[in-house]
Amino acid sequence: MIFVGGAFATEAPFDVNSPKTIKSEKIEYDVKTGTVKTRGKTEITNAAGQRMTLRDSYLSGRGEQLSGDDVKIWLGQHVYIESDNVTRNGADTIARNAMFTACAGCDSFGNAWEINATKIVHDMDDRMLSFHNMVFNIYDIPVLYFPYYTMPDPAVKHKSGLLIPTLQSTNKMGAQINQPLYLSFSDTHDATFTLSYLTRENPLFQLEHRLNLAHSEYRTRGSYTHNRAGENRWHIFNNDIIEMGEYARASIFIERASDKTYLQKYGFYEDQPYLDSGAKVELFGQSSYAVADAHIFQELRSDYVGTIPSGNILPNVRGVYQTKPLFAETYMTLSGDVLSVVDKGTSSQRMIGESRITSPWTMFGGNRLTVSVAARYDVYNFHNTDMIDGDKFSGVKNRFLPNGYVEWGVPFVKPGVGWSQTIEPRARLTVMRRADEDQFALNNDSAGTFLSDTVLFSNNRFAGYDLWENGTFADYGARWAAFNSDGRTVEVFFGQSYDFTDIAAGTDPNSGFHKGGSDYVGRIGFNNSDWLDISSRFRFNRDSFNLHHAETSAVIGSSANYFTIGHIWARQFLDAQTLAPDINEAMAGVGFQITDRWSMKFEAIYNWTESTFLRHMGTLFYNHPCYYMSFGYRRDNAVREDYQGNTTFQFRFGISIEGQKY
Repeated sequence: MIFVGGAFATEAPFDVNSPKTIKSEKIEYDVKTGTVKTRGKTEITNAAGQRMTLRDSYLSGRGEQLSGDDVKIWLGQHVYIESDNVTRNGADTIARNAMFTACAGCDSFGNAWEINATKIVHDMDDRMLSFHNMVFNIYDIPVLYFPYYTMPDPAVKHKSGLLIPTLQSTNKMGAQINQPLYLSFSDTHDATFTLSYLTRENPLFQLEHRLNLAHSEYRTRGSYTHNRAGENRWHIFNNDIIEMGEYARASIFIERASDKTYLQKYGFYEDQPYLDSGAKVELFGQSSYAVADAHIFQELRSDYVGTIPSGNILPNVRGVYQTKPLFAETYMTLSGDVLSVVDKGTSSQRMIGESRITSPWTMFGGNRLTVSVAARYDVYNFHNTDMIDGDKFSGVKNRFLPNGYVEWGVPFVKPGVGWSQTIEPRARLTVMRRADEDQFALNNDSAGTFLSDTVLFSNNRFAGYDLWENGTFADYGARWAAFNSDGRTVEVFFGQSYDFTDIAAGTDPNSGFHKGGSDYVGRIGFNNSDWLDISSRFRFNRDSFNLHHAETSAVIGSSANYFTIGHIWARQFLDAQTLAPDINEAMAGVGFQITDRWSMKFEAIYNWTESTFLRHMGTLFYNHPCYYMSFGYRRDNAVREDYQGNTTFQFRFGISIEGQKY
């Protein structure tokens, strides 16, 4: 027997779960049995870095047994167990008349939360804490009692078990209690099952599944309910990405719901106009790209009349290859597209091939000239398809579509000590074959065109392939920009398009295109790289210069304290002479940090045309180092089929242990 007095530290060959360092006023070490006894204040640190302080302790040779009084066990920087008496038997450390908290030192006036229990057992094999006759206290005020409760050791990253429930209330389905169950299968594979009890509707079941592998990831979430009306209502969203080497990738995506309004009624709606399911394979090269994809759509819009999506795409295969420079900076681009569109009682298949040569030149005085010519050939096979002339057609059609453009621009740069400026006039002349008689089906992949600054100087102003520009047009405009060394930027653009021939039949009267000069378009923006970012796009009538379209967005402030606003206004015509109600919609949001721990966010979308809020929501957050909570509401005024708007209130609460939320 060895007796040692005074401050002393010893390194003993314990296993990873056993003490590594012991400090005490007096240590007795039995050489034969390997047991250790201490007298007075003692500190024990294990190999994992967890620390224990106690008085008059006993440890067996391999550390599988331990006892002591007036114990504190530190499981992390702010996490500890305090107990009158602790004993250890094998993997179990048992603390009696104990207190557990993860808030040590987080508040000067006490622990934000703590759990008092007649017994706390820490199982080092399962890395679990179990509490017997526990009372949950917030700032020494008891708020909850459970006869038995378990939670993972703070060092555990993933552990199956019940998560803290969330509460919400709606004016249509009553109060809702969501109880999630977390299932951990491995460090890269887990799932969350949630049972939602509703006071005015049948229970809702939700499942979210996550799996990560070395070269792929899989995500699935869905829900199901059998409501009181006897209907089975559900949804499933899935997104799988599979990396097939360095140059290939595949993805599978599923978005389906039992009906048009289920997502909105049960809170899964994210303003998506339709659901898209299908698969895609992508191939990459240094100068080439190919993709094959298929899409099956589910329309969510009520009484929707439009061209996209119309039918399912089964499949679409397209590829692009760009050559190395043929001479100087001249290169060729080869592209192909194969598409099959299948709708109710109708279908169409197309095959498109295009070759384009583009030759950019930098000339005297900084003038930049780009010349591009292309040849495109289309073959279509139609079955019972609606054509532009109003008839249905079955059979084959083809068309040859040569086109080209010449584009000129010259940037004038004026460097400065404070600000540097650039002004660049730009013009493009595009020549396309006239093909009035060969404008094909009404509903394929084209959705018409709307004039904006982003459409100018593009090869095809129509969205999609099927509609053809059908003539010669010119784009011209000028851009001015300024920037300084602090990152501040200012930009202004103004331009117009000019059609030398009649625009395509059926072009939307709100498009902004006319024979001759189009409406005027532009944009303006300012970013000071710190607290302000504002931009606006606009369109003026070519004759009266009246404003016809304006989109504005601005963000003012920092990530913690900010104000954001967005507004869209557009004059609408049923035809060239008949005025329809304007589109006039505004969005505003605000967020600010009230204190270090309290913050708030609010957002609203308002329809000025109908003088009503489309949606508004707000949330109050409290983030403490040891716990978090939020109070939020959401009001949706949409009216769609059996959905008549909804108000939802939600409360969330959770605890944080060493930065990990539970």
